[in-house]
Amino acid sequence: MSPQGPEATPSRMLLWAIIALVLARLISLAFYPLMDTTEARYADIARRMVERADWVTPWFTDSEPFWGKPPLSFWVTALGFKLFGINEFGGRLPHFVLGALVGALTWLYARHRSARAAWHAVALLSTSLLFIVISGAVTTDMALALGTTLVMVGFWAAMREHAARLWTWRLLVALGLTVGLLAKGPLAMVLCGAPIGVWLIWQRRLLDSWRRMAWLRTGLLVLLFSLPWYVLAERRTPGFLNYFLIGEHWHRFMTPLWTGDRYGVAHAFPRGGIWLFALGACWPWPLLLAPLAWLRSRQKASTAISRTPNPERLYLLLWALWPCVFFTLAGNILWTYVLPGLPALAILMAHWTSGQSGKSTEWLLTAGVWLCTVTLVIAVVLANGIDYRDRRSAKSLMSDYRAVVQAGEPLFYLVEVPFSASFYSDGEAQGPIDLAQLAAQTSGASALVVMTSGQQATLPEVIKDRFSEVARRGSMVLMRWR
Repeated sequence: MSPQGPEATPSRMLLWAIIALVLARLISLAFYPLMDTTEARYADIARRMVERADWVTPWFTDSEPFWGKPPLSFWVTALGFKLFGINEFGGRLPHFVLGALVGALTWLYARHRSARAAWHAVALLSTSLLFIVISGAVTTDMALALGTTLVMVGFWAAMREHAARLWTWRLLVALGLTVGLLAKGPLAMVLCGAPIGVWLIWQRRLLDSWRRMAWLRTGLLVLLFSLPWYVLAERRTPGFLNYFLIGEHWHRFMTPLWTGDRYGVAHAFPRGGIWLFALGACWPWPLLLAPLAWLRSRQKASTAISRTPNPERLYLLLWALWPCVFFTLAGNILWTYVLPGLPALAILMAHWTSGQSGKSTEWLLTAGVWLCTVTLVIAVVLANGIDYRDRRSAKSLMSDYRAVVQAGEPLFYLVEVPFSASFYSDGEAQGPIDLAQLAAQTSGASALVVMTSGQQATLPEVIKDRFSEVARRGSMVLMRWR
C-alpha cells in the first residue's frame, strides 16, 4: 500500500523544475546542428529512407545497405522528417518522445510506492547526464531503452502479488521485446532475459512465471511482429543476417579493434571501463546525493530503501547493474550501453530519497534539476559556438555551398565525406577523390571542392590558379574548381 500524508507527495517546486527541464530540452532540439559522427550518420540514413520510400532496407550510402542496426530508430526519425521536414527538430523529436515514454514508464513503476517516489524517480532519471543527452539525439539507444523498460515494467507488474489484468502486462512485455528486436536486435533479449531469469531462479518462481506470463503465446506474438522484417531484410540484401548476428553481436563486443566493422571504427576501451561510463552517465547525482546519504547515516535516519521488499530490491538491482556486468568483458564499448539500466537505478534511488523526512531532500532534487536545466542551456549555446560547431558539423559549410552552387555543379571532397555534409547537402557531397580524379570527372567544367587548409597550402603550382576560395569553416575550405 502506498504511504499517505505529506511525505507521499512531491513538492510543487520539484514538479515545476521538471516541467522547465522538459520544455528546455524540447526547445533545444532545433538550436544546434546534427553532430558527426553518430547523429549525422543515423539522420542521413533516415533521410535516404524518406527519399527512397524504402522502409525495409536502411541505406548507408546510395549504393551500400546499412546492416549495423534494425530499422526502428530510422523509422521514427524518418517519421519526424515526414511531419516536420528534414531538419534537426524533425530528426530529434521522435527520440525525445521515446525518452518521455521511458520516463512515463519509470513513473508508472514507482507510483505504486507513492507519487513522491514516482516524481523523484523521474527527476533522477531525466537529469542524469546520459539520459538528458540521448533524449534529444538521433541514435538507436533510446529506442532500445524503451523496449527494455517496457519488458521490465510489464514483467514486474505481472509478477506482483494479486496482479490483475495479466493480459495487459503480457502485451506490454511482448511490445517491449518487439521494440527491442527492431531497435537493436537480440541484444534486447539478453538485457532483459538475464536479470529476469536470475530473479526467477533466486525467488523460486519459475513455474509461477510460466503461468502468469504465458511465455509461449507471448513469444509467438513477438515473432509475429518482429520476424517479418528480418526475413524481408535478408531477401532484399543477402548477407545481412550473417553480418548483423555474428559481426554486430559477437565481434563488436568481444574482439578489440574489430576490423570487420563496415561502417566505422571499433571503440576499444580497457575491460571493465563500462563501470566508469556508468558513473559518468549518472552525473551529477553521485556528487549531489553522497553528502545527503552521509548526513542521514550519521543521523541514523530510516530509509525507504531499507524497507523496500527484498524481492523488489533484488529485481531493481539486477535490472540496473546487468548492462554493466554484461559489458564488463566487452572489448568495444560506448557509454550509451548503460542506458537500459538507468530507469531501475532511478527507481531504486527514489525509494531512498522519497523516504527521507523533511524538506532537505526535496530542495536538493529541485536544485539538481535546475542545475541540469541551466547546464543544458549553456551547452546548447556553446554547441553553437563557431569553433565547436564547425569542428563537429559541416552544416555551416554546406550552407555556404548552397548559397553559391550553380546549376549542375557537383560537390566533391578531397577527404572522407562527413556524415553531416552528406545530410546537409541532401546527398550531393561525393568523395573522397584525388586531384587526378577531380580533373577526369569534371572534364573542364566547374565544380565545388572541399579540402583541408593543409591540402590547400600544398596544391601543385600548375593547378593552383584553377581554384578560387569560396568559404572557410574551421580547418575546411570550400573552393571552386574551373
